[in-house]
Amino acid sequence: MSFIYIYITNPSRKVAKEVGMHLLKKRLAACANIFPINSAYWWKGKIENPKEFVLIVKTKKQNFEKVKQAVKKIHPYTIPCIVKIDVEANKEYENWIKQEVK
Repeated sequence: MSFIYIYITNPSRKVAKEVGMHLLKKRLAACANIFPINSAYWWKGKIENPKEFVLIVKTKKQNFEKVKQAVKKIHPYTIPCIVKIDVEANKEYENWIKQEVK
């Protein structure tokens, strides 16, 4: 089984937690991690430099489209960052993810 991490930026810890819990409750994710970050990016002609929170969601590769759609429905950003990262892990961890997500 192959699985992925999905990297999602959020404007606050509260939003990151809400998105992560939403995905967990729908069984689209086995695990969600939240990290504070400092970002810098172009937005509407100027460079923004906000504090954000990254949500890393661990799930099956085939769930990417479902996760993307679920996040877009509830995320406050006009253009949310939803990035798929292919990963490899020990067999036991992959089996755990397989058991926990639909």
